[in-house]
This record gives sequence, structure tokens and C-alpha cells, in this order.
Amino acid sequence: MPTNHGTSISSPSIAHQPLALVNARLIDPERATEVRGGILVADGFIRDLGLSITADNLPPHAHIIDCGGDIVAPGLIDMRAFLGEPGAEHRETIASATAAAAAGGITTILMRPDTTPPVDEAAVVDFLLRRARDTGRVRVLPAAALTKGLQGLEIAEIGLLRQAGAIAFSDGARSVRNAQVMRRALSYASDFDALIIHFAEDPDLAAGGVMNEGEFASRLGLMGIPREAEAIMLDRDMRLVNLTRARYHAALVTTTLSVDIIKKAKAAGLPVTCATSINHLTLNENDIGDYRTFLKLAPPLRHEDERRALVEALAEGTIDIVVSDHNPQDVETKRLPFAEAEDGAIGLETMLSAGLRLVSSGEVSLLRLLNAMSTKPADVLGLPQGRLAKGAPADLIRFDPAEPYVVDRTKLHSHSKNTPFDDARMEGRVKLTLVGGKIVHETI
Repeated sequence: MPTNHGTSISSPSIAHQPLALVNARLIDPERATEVRGGILVADGFIRDLGLSITADNLPPHAHIIDCGGDIVAPGLIDMRAFLGEPGAEHRETIASATAAAAAGGITTILMRPDTTPPVDEAAVVDFLLRRARDTGRVRVLPAAALTKGLQGLEIAEIGLLRQAGAIAFSDGARSVRNAQVMRRALSYASDFDALIIHFAEDPDLAAGGVMNEGEFASRLGLMGIPREAEAIMLDRDMRLVNLTRARYHAALVTTTLSVDIIKKAKAAGLPVTCATSINHLTLNENDIGDYRTFLKLAPPLRHEDERRALVEALAEGTIDIVVSDHNPQDVETKRLPFAEAEDGAIGLETMLSAGLRLVSSGEVSLLRLLNAMSTKPADVLGLPQGRLAKGAPADLIRFDPAEPYVVDRTKLHSHSKNTPFDDARMEGRVKLTLVGGKIVHETI
């Protein structure tokens, strides 16, 4: 398993000058604590933290940032994002995506393997690690293909890809239709203690559908995708996990049927976790309105009742992780009739602010939200980030959860501008982002 999780930071070295963030609300989502105080950073790591870290108690050569009572928390870890390289640089690049991530408080990205060519060879993994090191502002970790060519017919060389630096295995936005292939992949992965991330959707049931099946789709005259398309595939996967005992992560859970399946699997002691997207937590099918293609997603946005159930599942811990599901699309693929437009929305820069809507409404605590966006992804991926503790990597963010702003897509850092939150009123703009103790984003 790769151990050098810092190779993707753009700068080859970290400044030796100590950096101190003082006068802050320190939120540790791992221990579920909040205290006033400061953090001392040196050589890329947290050296000390707490009430004793004040401007008066620091060495004279330290770089001091007064946070003015803002929150300082671990940087976010996004487990599902399409970064464009290689093959789709017109939609996004590692440079533009990591700039957006830094602005949104995301300090580590797990990138999807469904690129062109797909990440099914060690050479492609090596290319991505070098490209991220040279052009990325935040940590970029490659997920490799689960099957060769993402075709779902033959499992990829999981051992070699893992040795090359792949941190998880997935077919991106494709499901492995063949149960025997999936069983073999899970069995093989279990030998390496490798994490399988699967997009659970029955491709036959979903074929031709463009939004959630139901009354609203009928009114719009659009073909729907039933909830069962997700549930059937997820239920099959849980049975295969029971056979193989491999580590399994459901990439996106978006229905109550799926939540129930995950809850039963966890109760049975299976090594499974799951995520949902910030879009499915904060938007519903009605937001599509008059055929708004920026809200055409895969899986589709669901009924409001389903959205509320997902929020409850997040609050109680059945849903482990929140992801951006960042999927940039250029204007030519979105400025089409709804049924013909490509799926996807950008989300790196707005994930935290959108999540804070749930905190403001009282549906999810701030500690739980940050846990689902930082500590839990770190635990699932086996990373040292995602926590406020002495010796932990200094991947940190500073933000004021109450500071308002309006999303202007022309000012977003992503190449593509297909945000579902265009002109939305948000709160919680990120003021400072550190990766390995280095400032990669700062606003005045």
C-alpha cells in the first residue's frame, strides 16, 4: 500500500517557518470536540494546539494568522470527483480542479478512473501522480479501474495497480453487470485488503431513463429511472460481500431502499461503507424545474421525501460520507434538450457551503457534517489526514459558517461552469486552506 500520501502537493518542499492560527474555534470531528485556541504548524505537521497557542506565546519568527473567531477544522477529503486528465482536459484539468478544491476547503481528492485512457495500467497511475505533483494545489489520489478497460468483463491487475499507487478500485460511473466478475474482483481485492468502490445501478433497468421515475417525470414527459435500479444492484453486492468479506464502499446511495440495504449489511457486520452526494442531500427533482440541464445527474435527483431520508441517514451515521460528485461538463454537452444533455455537475468549490445549509436548518450537526467530509473518508481510505491532533498532517481550513455570499459561476475555478447552485445564496466561504502546512488558498 502506498504510504507517501503527500507526493501530489505542488511544491516539493514545505517552508520551515512555523505558522500559527490563533483565536480560532478548533473543531475536531474525530473526537467530536470544539475548543477555543490555536494551532501551531511546522514542517507540514500540527506541532501543538489548544488554548496555549496564542500570539503572546509564539516564537518571534512565527507567521501568525489571527482567525478572528472563525472555525479551523481538518481539510475536507472528497472521495468522488472527475478531474479530466487524461483525455478530457477541455472539461477540467488537475490544475483547475485542485484550484477549485482549495477554494472549497478540499485538501484531498480521490479521482475517478474513467478517464481516456482509463486508469487500468500502472503507467497511467504513475502519470497521474506525477501530473498532480507538478500542477496540483491539493493532494490527488488516483483510484484505479476495477475491470480492464472499464468493460466489466475481466478484473484489472489490482495488485500491480495498488503497488503503483492506486488507493482504491472502481469502474467510475459504470456498474459491473456480471455477478461472477464482481465476485472475483471482490475476492481478489480481499487478498490485498484493497477497497472496492462501486457505482450501484442496474444498467438494464436504468437504460433510457434521464431523471427520477415518478409523477414529476411524467409531467415533464421524460423517461424515468426507478429507485429499484440502484437497490437491486446494491443488494446483489451486499450478498457478494458476504461471500468474500472484501471491503466495499457504495459510491452513491440516493434512495431509502438503498439506505435500508446498507443498514442491514452493517448490522450483519459486513465491511461496508457508503456515501451520498451533496446534491442529493440539498436538492430534489423539483429543482429541475423547466428542464434545467445543470441538474441532470446520475443517479438522478430524487423526490423530496427521499432527500429528507438521506439527510436523516447522514445524521444518524448510516450514510458515512458526503462527496461532491464533481463531474464537469462543457457548455456544448449541457446546452441541449434535457434528455440529450450529459449527466453531471461541478461541486468541489460549493460542497462545504451547500452542506452548511443542513447545519443552518438544524438537520445535521456541524460536527457530523465535518466528520462525513473529512475524518470518515480518511478512515475509509487509510489516510493520516482528517483530524486535529499533534503529529497529524497540517491539512487545515478556516471558514466562517455564517458569512454569506452568492455563487457566481463565472468566478468559479473549474474549467466547466455547470454548477447547480448558480446565483444561489450560500454561507461559509472558505478563507484559508493549508495542505501540508502550505497555504494553497487564502482570501482577505
